[in-house]
Amino acid sequence: MTILYLLIPLSLILLGLAVWAFFWAVKNDQFEDLEGPAHRILFDEDENDLTPEERERRRQASRHKSAGAAGADGDDPAER
Repeated sequence: MTILYLLIPLSLILLGLAVWAFFWAVKNDQFEDLEGPAHRILFDEDENDLTPEERERRRQASRHKSAGAAGADGDDPAER
């Protein structure tokens, strides 16, 4: 019975810490985007993490690569 005199205040202190941690997390925007990380794992590369210049370079490189591959296999529709 005397252990309750220790456990009840200890549990109230832990509850207060948990409530404080929750409000701190809400105040610091920890719960702002709950779905973004779950959807982000579905993509190999996240274009949003790149600067606009890097995005343009990547687009040009992929266009150049696809144009080179189309001409290399001999099936260029422009040659027909």
